[in-house]
Amino acid sequence: MSDTQTSAPAGPAGLAPRPETGRLSISHVGKVYDPDGSAVVAVEDFSLEVAAGDFVAIVGPSGCGKSTLLNVLAGFDTLTSGEVLLDGTPLARPGLAPRPGPDRVVVFQHGALFPWMTVLDNVTYGLVKQQKMPRAEARRRAMELLAASGDLDQIAGSFPAKLSSGMQRRVEIIRALINDPKVLLLDEPFRAMDTVNKNTMHRHLLELYRRNRKTIIFITHDLEEALFLADRVIVMTTRPGKMKMDIAVDLPRPRTRAMMASDAYLALREKAVVAVSEEAKRAFERGEREMA
Repeated sequence: MSDTQTSAPAGPAGLAPRPETGRLSISHVGKVYDPDGSAVVAVEDFSLEVAAGDFVAIVGPSGCGKSTLLNVLAGFDTLTSGEVLLDGTPLARPGLAPRPGPDRVVVFQHGALFPWMTVLDNVTYGLVKQQKMPRAEARRRAMELLAASGDLDQIAGSFPAKLSSGMQRRVEIIRALINDPKVLLLDEPFRAMDTVNKNTMHRHLLELYRRNRKTIIFITHDLEEALFLADRVIVMTTRPGKMKMDIAVDLPRPRTRAMMASDAYLALREKAVVAVSEEAKRAFERGEREMA
C-alpha cells in the first residue's frame, strides 16, 4: 500500500495529488441489531484499509451490510465489535457514541437539497453557516465548481424542483466537495437513473474526482458501475456481511467507455461477476428457506 501521508504528484491523467488526509482503517468490525432479541448479524469481522484519496466501491447482494458500513463511517450508527479509524483517530468502536462530522459527507440516492434555496445557496450553505468562508468567497468558489461540472453555473439561480434528478445529484456532490471533507460517502446516488443519465453522471463524477481528489466510498448494486469508477471493488458476502473479494481495478485514468471492451476490463468483470453471483444465489436460497 502506498504511503497515505505523503502527497504524490499528479499522474499522466491529470489526477489531483493524493491528499494527506482521508485514510480509513476498518478493523474486524461487526454490527448486530437487537442483540438481546432477534440478534440480526448485519456485518461480521469486516476489515479494510483505504489509502487517502482512493476511490473504493463496495458491492454485494441486498442486505449484505453495505449501507450499515456506510452509516457507521458517516457516524450515524454504532459498532458492536471492532474499530474504525480516520487518520488514526477513532470514529467508531463499541461504547463510542455515533459522531457525524464535516470530515465525512454523505450523498444519498434520494435528494437532500433544501427545496426553498437556489442551487447557489444550497452549495454555499454549509460554508456560510459554519463561518468557514465569507459569503462572497463562498459564492465565487461555488460558481467555479458548478462551472467545472458541465456548466451548472448556468442554473445557479434555479430551485431544486426545476432540476432533473441527475442535475440534483451533481449539485449535491458539489455541495459536499466545497466543504472539503476528508471522505466522501456515496450511497447508491445514481441507482434510480436510466442508462443514459447514469453514464452522464459517471463522466461528471470522474471529472470532479480528477480535479478534487478525495477518499471516496461508493456503495452500489451495479457491478459495471463499480468497475468503471473505482480503484478497488470490494465484494461482500450475503448476510452476515464479510469481505469476499478485494479487486484491484488496474485500468488507467481517465476512464473511457471504450475501456469496457478491453481484455483487461472483461477479465475483471468476469472475476467480479462470479463472486457477486455466488453471493446473490446464496441470498436467494436463504430467503427461500426463511420464507418456508
